[in-house]
Amino acid sequence: MLKPRNLFDPIWQHLPDKRFTIITGARQVGKTSLLRMLLRRLQDENQTVHYLTLEDTFVRKSIDEHPDKVFDHLPQRPQLFLKGASAAPFYLLIDEVQYAADPTHFLKFLYDRYEGNLKVVATGSSAFYIDRKFTDSLAGRKRIFQLWTLTFAETLAFLDREDLLAEIKLKQERPEYQSPHWGEIQQRFMEYLTFGGYPAVALEPNPNEKKFLLDELKNAYIKRDLLEAGVEKPNKFYLLFQLLADQVGSLTNRHELSKTTQLDAKTVDNYLYILEKCFHISQVRPFYRNIQKELTKMPKIYLNDLGLRNALLNRFDNPANRADKGQLLENFFFCQFRDQFGPEQVRFWRTTAQDELDFVVEQSFGNGRAFEVKWNPLNFKPGSYAKFTDTYPNFPVRCLGAEDFHQFETVETGEK
Repeated sequence: MLKPRNLFDPIWQHLPDKRFTIITGARQVGKTSLLRMLLRRLQDENQTVHYLTLEDTFVRKSIDEHPDKVFDHLPQRPQLFLKGASAAPFYLLIDEVQYAADPTHFLKFLYDRYEGNLKVVATGSSAFYIDRKFTDSLAGRKRIFQLWTLTFAETLAFLDREDLLAEIKLKQERPEYQSPHWGEIQQRFMEYLTFGGYPAVALEPNPNEKKFLLDELKNAYIKRDLLEAGVEKPNKFYLLFQLLADQVGSLTNRHELSKTTQLDAKTVDNYLYILEKCFHISQVRPFYRNIQKELTKMPKIYLNDLGLRNALLNRFDNPANRADKGQLLENFFFCQFRDQFGPEQVRFWRTTAQDELDFVVEQSFGNGRAFEVKWNPLNFKPGSYAKFTDTYPNFPVRCLGAEDFHQFETVETGEK
């Protein structure tokens, strides 16, 4: 049974837009399942819709010869829709579009030739953007939707725990509410911090099998990313990835990474580029107004899934007992802010005097919110951030602790 995703409604609302819809994300995050949900919904509404996957070698070879040959693989060739204006749309859902020899040319041809009469929804992973020579000839012709691994709330939905989702929603609406199920919700959250949000991992009840699935993701699927990206030193690539996993939330010193991995700086930069384009890491840039006082060019790096981080480090014990529990929680909140505000809006603040705040989100020019993450909020000292609040009075500072995990969740309880 296909499970709901938060991204479904925004994509569905974009379907009337003539721009093509592109769904990107790492391998195994659920892009194909999301496409199939769209297919089923469109079929239920009696729309003209067809599905193709470019993992099919026969299909791929023919469209590489000429993009228009894509219609040779459909059960009908609806000429009415492809010649002039039509009242009814024609939907073509294409899975794994990155396997085309030139995916941007393929999509651009279809858009320019059948503009307004053909709506393409395509999924694409890392290979679609990994080439540094990539030129975006689809500018103005597409909108990209980024699918990440499951949020904590989506994980509960996948497990059919609508009862727990309802309790979280109540807690969001009434902070004073004392849920009789909060202990179980907290336990589920600890599991989420440990195993992350890859759908197959979330649905697996056995912890040992969860570890096996994460190891498979780490070894088999990331290896495919390396092959497609032309990585020549996979062992050192994995070493770099492990170092980044161990240092989440810290400044990324490329010189130190180069020294530890014995890779030259250019190769380190290339591997960081690949990891980001494969959707495994995100780089968070500094927030500043006075560049002389606050300038630091080094970004922070977070992983886009906590389970993958733990697999890289082989750490699966209870987060509450771990030395790196603060890093886990900080990475968790990064993922929440990334989803809610967009990755480009999430920054950190640090001065040359090493005054620091974990996250700054600018919601409009000169206004926003700032957050410091502490596993135990009792360790939060508001006076330590006076320099920031004096400089940015429209950015109130708030501490987020382990008990605040639910506050930024998008909760869908099935009620409309």
